[in-house]
Amino acid sequence: MAKESAKIEVQGRRLVLSNLDKILYPAADFTKRQVLDYYVRVAPFLVPHLTGRPLTMKRYPDGVDGEFFYEKNAPKHRPDWLKTAPIYSRHNRRTVDYILANDLPTLVWMANLASLEMHTSLSLAEDLPRPTMMVFDLDPGPPANVVQCAQVGLWLREVFEQFGLQSFPKTSGSKGLQIYVPLNTPVKYDATKAFAHAAARLMEERHPELVVSEMKKNVRNGKVFIDWSQNDEHKTTVSVYSLRARERPTVSTPVTWEEVEQVHRKKKAELLVFEAPRVLERCEKMGDLFAPVLTLKQELPKLARVAADDTGVDIAAQAEPTKPKKKLPL
Repeated sequence: MAKESAKIEVQGRRLVLSNLDKILYPAADFTKRQVLDYYVRVAPFLVPHLTGRPLTMKRYPDGVDGEFFYEKNAPKHRPDWLKTAPIYSRHNRRTVDYILANDLPTLVWMANLASLEMHTSLSLAEDLPRPTMMVFDLDPGPPANVVQCAQVGLWLREVFEQFGLQSFPKTSGSKGLQIYVPLNTPVKYDATKAFAHAAARLMEERHPELVVSEMKKNVRNGKVFIDWSQNDEHKTTVSVYSLRARERPTVSTPVTWEEVEQVHRKKKAELLVFEAPRVLERCEKMGDLFAPVLTLKQELPKLARVAADDTGVDIAAQAEPTKPKKKLPL
């Protein structure tokens, strides 16, 4: 096995890169050198989405076919210039020093640790109780796939539009689709989580043949689970532009709603599969499709009715068009 290493300087920070020719994606013959190259080149688009957010590394030291582990606490051997955010963990009953990947040197350092996946909070570390966005993770139960996720995503978009909310889709980089609703206004997780749960329940009630909102895996066969539970202060979600530890180096990729509609119309799941080289081409051509998620200010709707169930809110009464809407190509 090659042990090639290199000493480099990145924006004034000295780094030692190791095992550059180690294959991390055997099926694609994709090496650690290529992982590092991808993260360096995608950094102008990725780093803004990581900046200021507590980050959990998902490390694959022996590649995607080997064992992996999550690392929340920044390792003791970290460089002294690495920025961290001390956050008390009630579950672990101790303070965890989360990494803040605010710059390219930090990103390169993490990639050198074979952190193939970057998982971040929906909040900034400086104001952890306040999410800046909502996320709806659409997870298909076989034989359903991303084609069915596209259908559910389009239904969700229609509901959000009825509340005057813009939403932005990205692939999970794995099997499903994720829909983000930027907020960037004062709100707490109890409100966003309740709204997300209510939206998932509403979709399940309207489309029981395809949608499920329950956590139980035995009810997901052939359906799309809308995971609303990610809207929680103690959870993280894979970042946009992060590699995924799949057989090939796929990426959680921002897409347009037109692309989602096309996948639903053509029933071709492969249209929403993007590997690292193609993502770089898309960035060069399309820019950062997810940029509005960082800045767009939207307020969570004030719901008129409070339900007596565990979601805490009832959006069904308000999730109906007040005037004719353009029909979706469903």
